[in-house]
Amino acid sequence: MDYRSFFQRATGFEKPYPYQERLAVDAWPHVLHVPTGMGKTAAVTLAWLYKRGWRPGGDKGVPEGGTPRRLIWCLPMRVLVEQTVNSIRKWLEHLGVFDQAGRGKVSVHQLMGGESDLKSWAEYPEEDMILVGTQDMLLSRALMRGYGMSRYLWPVHFALLHNDGLWAFDEVQLMGAALATSAQLEAFHRSFPLAKGSRSLWISATMNMAWLDTVDMHPHLSDLRSLTLDDEDRKKAQNRLCAPKRLAQAQVSLSAAAKNRQGLNAYLHDLLDFVLEEHDAKSQTLVIVNRVERAQGLYRLLRERRPESQDLLIHARFRAAEREEQARRLRDEDERDRIIVATQAIEAGVDISSACLITELAPWASMVQRFGRCNRYGEHSGDGARVFWVNIEDDADPLPYTQETLQSARAKLTGLESASPRDLPSIDEPRPLSAVLRRKDLLDLFNTDPDLSGFDVDISDYIRDTGPPGVQVFWRDFKEDPNDPIPQARPVRAELCPVSMGQIRDFFRRKDTRIWFWDSLDSQWRPCDRDPRPGMTLLVRAADGGYLKDMGFDAQEKSSVPVISPTLQTAENAYVNDPRSLQKKSVGLPEHLGHVAAQAKMLCDAVDETDFKEIVVRAARWHDVGKTHPVFDATMHACEAAPPGFLAKSPCQARHSRPYFRHELASMLAWLANHDGEPNAELIAYLIAAHHGKVRMSLRAMPGEEALPEIRRFARGVWEGDRLPALDFDGEHSPEMTLQLAIMEIGEGEQGASWIERTVRLLEQHGPFRLAWLEALVRIADWRASAIEQEVNGHE
Repeated sequence: MDYRSFFQRATGFEKPYPYQERLAVDAWPHVLHVPTGMGKTAAVTLAWLYKRGWRPGGDKGVPEGGTPRRLIWCLPMRVLVEQTVNSIRKWLEHLGVFDQAGRGKVSVHQLMGGESDLKSWAEYPEEDMILVGTQDMLLSRALMRGYGMSRYLWPVHFALLHNDGLWAFDEVQLMGAALATSAQLEAFHRSFPLAKGSRSLWISATMNMAWLDTVDMHPHLSDLRSLTLDDEDRKKAQNRLCAPKRLAQAQVSLSAAAKNRQGLNAYLHDLLDFVLEEHDAKSQTLVIVNRVERAQGLYRLLRERRPESQDLLIHARFRAAEREEQARRLRDEDERDRIIVATQAIEAGVDISSACLITELAPWASMVQRFGRCNRYGEHSGDGARVFWVNIEDDADPLPYTQETLQSARAKLTGLESASPRDLPSIDEPRPLSAVLRRKDLLDLFNTDPDLSGFDVDISDYIRDTGPPGVQVFWRDFKEDPNDPIPQARPVRAELCPVSMGQIRDFFRRKDTRIWFWDSLDSQWRPCDRDPRPGMTLLVRAADGGYLKDMGFDAQEKSSVPVISPTLQTAENAYVNDPRSLQKKSVGLPEHLGHVAAQAKMLCDAVDETDFKEIVVRAARWHDVGKTHPVFDATMHACEAAPPGFLAKSPCQARHSRPYFRHELASMLAWLANHDGEPNAELIAYLIAAHHGKVRMSLRAMPGEEALPEIRRFARGVWEGDRLPALDFDGEHSPEMTLQLAIMEIGEGEQGASWIERTVRLLEQHGPFRLAWLEALVRIADWRASAIEQEVNGHE
């Protein structure tokens, strides 16, 4: 099937734009520079699908070389994610290639805070799939500090995002600091070893190639290829590219007076009067302001003046459940006589058009995007479409932008009478100054242990430059303690609300409220005793307020919040938990080790991992030898239902007698006791230790961990001098031994080099991307074997 027929089947359109066809049949560019409203999402998604060999009905040919298995859509705003996911699923369903992960077709996964699908996509690295998420969620994972997820899954997500992935960075003019980070990561993909090839594609209607000129990407700039419209594209899109839009300055402006409550209220009243004067009851008006607080204030006044209208408020501080209702209303309700008040959350990607657009002044690239929300398809060309820009005076608060970028945009607007795409000046703004991720920063982030104070490295400067990424908040009904009688389950996506750091600080400092965070070491919710940190997921008592369904998050709102009860009660992951060892069916340890080794072999074959296959399989075979440790064995046999012998899985629901005990540390020590000094022994030792994500680069006792007075060294529940019994398994033998922990001390010792020296050496040799990839393969093999063991016929 040729690409035109393929595209028509997927989208229902007559035929693709010529640039969309070139994207599918030519080599991938690095930059896609195409005006808004011309199908960039469909262009990239369907080109990727076609190059991966998929055809209608689920037929799969040979993938084109250079097209990775995973397409990763990285979007600057949450409001774009649901829309993008829905569009992509619809196209795949039209082609008959969509299914859930693990069923041999193409799956689509939404990566946002509270999303229940945190793991299913990561369990199938051999399958083609599409991941869609915000830059906060995706880049935090790409920096090994994934927001809104268990820290112990960070390495797996890191591995799969950096290997065999095509990153599509959409609306790059809105990315801020994340744009420099994306360029640096592409440079690191070219300098560190990759297990599987990855590439980046930057997409925008307002692209400036100089934005990619970062310190490590600079040597590669001359190699970057760009794809844009040709004459045939412009001819076909003439109605959109030449759609008339009269442009004028509004008769209202934001001044320094709006810095106080009275002045802000006066500005909002003046703005509302102007909006109502220009609004045409036969069509839709869109009003875009730069701050959530101003959008909420304007909408309150609008609702007072038009209480029976179907007007809408759209910004990023809503729960997913309310955002889905907004999307439905945008799609299904009559546009006539509707006024939409929005922030910059609507300026890109949202499929919306208006006859009248009124927007506050913003940086020029953002203004161009906003203009694209007026007469988007040329549907108002007959009656005329109008765009008004509201000046922000030099003495006014420019946030979230800078005064310099606003002045530059104002200079371009002055004297301009048309907002039609063909009449707009080019984008010449420099990339915003921001923190730049360097090679050492990335290597340091590979260590997932918190620092001695219990905190993680703050990566927010690499992701946002207009304030930190913020936090996720959800509400539950409880009296005083969210741990009474048992800890509240972790949130699901529908109940999470993104909140800025300023907003959550305002709420936190109210004297009548408390907020709670999950302590993974102690397995309970703890009250915050200091200002929250970016990326946290926070629990709030519903009775304490802070949210209205039609207004979004409001720190001063005190009415009780309607709770969205999760349909699936899932416990938060804790350091001391080992849920995969506590199962309904008992599984013998030797059998389990053989099962995981077999799964590792099959997985390596499925992902074409040949260079390190034997290493991965050997690590899988040894990964749980430490379960012969008396502490673990006692837990496995804590009930009468457990059969005799060493067990990998047991129906006994018990806790280890030693807090923080980690069997994988005992497994690693057993391996080194038998094989230290052999080729690749250190790499296998690392893969064994890291197979739960809880013992990785460093090795030290946990905070508050204790041992008997006579024990010289101890860490993670393992004490020096502990005895491991002998074990025969899958053709190998581990003799009885006494465990040593000299390896946890810095420098050369009784066991040779320290653990940190060994792991740093591995990181230098293999680089972060390949090392994490091998780590992920062992973990996924363990997941698969454990799941099959609990099936009716298991591995029979």
